[in-house]
This record gives sequence, C-alpha cells and structure tokens, in this order.
Amino acid sequence: MNPIPSQRRDFSALVEVVKTLRGPTGCPWDKEQTHQTLTRYAIEEAFELAEAIDEKDQAAMIEELGDLLLQVVLHAEIGRQAGQFDIADVIESICDKMVRRHPHVFGDVSVKNSEQVLRNWEQIKAAEKAHLRQDFGGQAPQKETFGLPPDLPSLMMSQKIGEKTRKANFDFPDLQTAFSKVKEEVAEFEKAAQDKDFSEMEHELGDILFAAAQVARFFDADAEQSLRKSNRRFEKRYFEMQKMAKSDFVTLPAEEKERLWQAAKKVLSSQ
Repeated sequence: MNPIPSQRRDFSALVEVVKTLRGPTGCPWDKEQTHQTLTRYAIEEAFELAEAIDEKDQAAMIEELGDLLLQVVLHAEIGRQAGQFDIADVIESICDKMVRRHPHVFGDVSVKNSEQVLRNWEQIKAAEKAHLRQDFGGQAPQKETFGLPPDLPSLMMSQKIGEKTRKANFDFPDLQTAFSKVKEEVAEFEKAAQDKDFSEMEHELGDILFAAAQVARFFDADAEQSLRKSNRRFEKRYFEMQKMAKSDFVTLPAEEKERLWQAAKKVLSSQ
C-alpha cells in the first residue's frame, strides 16, 4: 500500500499524490495518460468550473478548482517523467509572466485604468511573441489566423475575433449598429429558408451567431457565458414543467405544454 500524505492542505501533497498515481505501484489508467489524452479533460473541467460559478455553488467551485488543478499537476508530472519540465518550471513560468505583464505593479509604469492595463498587456504579449520568433531564427511559420486556440468553443472564438479586429479599428461603431447586423443576418437567413437553400441557411445561421457574439462585446457581456446560462435556464424550466404535468408529458398537446412552460418560468423566477 502506498503512503497517504498527512498534510493534504499543502500543494506539495497533491504533487506527491500524482507522482504516486503515475508511479510503479500507481493506477493503470493514470499511468497510461499523455498530454494528448488529457486535453479533453482540461476543457471539460474548465466548463464545469464555469457552471459552478454561474450557480454560485461554493462547494462545487472548490471541487472543480481542484479538478482543474489536478490537470495542471498531471501534465507537469508527465513532463517530469519525460525529462522535459516539472511543476516548478510551470510555476516559475507563470510567475515570470505575471511580473513581466504587470509593470505597473512590479515596475515603474503608471496606468490610469483597466483599459491601459489591457493595452499594455497586449503590447507586452506581442513583444514576447516577436522575441520567441527571434529565438527560433525567425523561422516560425506565419499562419493567416488570429492565433486563437483551435479548441476554443466557437461562440467564444467569435467574440475573441471581434476583440482582435477592434484593436485594428475594424469594428461596429456602437451597440445599435452591431445589433442591426444581427437583424440583417436574420433577414438573409429567412430569405434562404424561403428558397429552401439549406446550404445557404447553414451559412447565414453561422453569420447570425457570429454577429450575436459581437453584440455581447458592446455591453461587456460574455457570449459563451450568456449562452451557457440560457442553456441552464432552459434545462431547469423544461424539467420543472415535466414535474408539473399531470399526465404523460410526451402526449400533451402543444397548448398545454406552452401553459406549463409559462408556469415553470413563473415558479423558477420566484426562487
């Protein structure tokens, strides 16, 4: 039997637990994992944390933060075993980055507001990337992309693309104009639907979603989070109306389902 760390509130205890899990007498599943096989879990854990935050569920936040931290330590342990890097390298890297990108905190740069902080952040980030290209002899391939992680949820990526183009002064002037674009895309979708042009309908549906993500930027909303909250609201209302049904829900007429839907909305809005 492997020893159990006694001081389990210490970060070092988690590192030791993961070393044991991937050690000679550890867990077969954990020992089989690679950076590639773990990628999906990091994404899933991030979204589960976001849901816990949305629900204001502190116990769930503690659990999901732990799950996300586990992913960091697992990847670091895989790197250590391969002789590439370890958790100390990860910690040092993020500490250095935070110090480097906050010269107004750790240096003598002065800022007036968050907007200036973000502007400085982007400038420093761009300089870091340029330096990295020099380190590789200027041979880093130049792709025609915005440099966003390809595994980002599409709605989140749409909003981030808008944030990138805004910095190049290619953007809507205001919220109303941005929302007008949504209505324009809806009209184009309706035209494609009338023509029963399914390929064009798919095209215009994508344009509607992209335009809606840009609207979010104009009142400091997060399109991905807004949709996640809508999904959760729908889920709650749907199962509430099923509980209210006095007969088989599937066989109820549309009018009765609509009545139950409105009743469920009313019940949940009062909670």
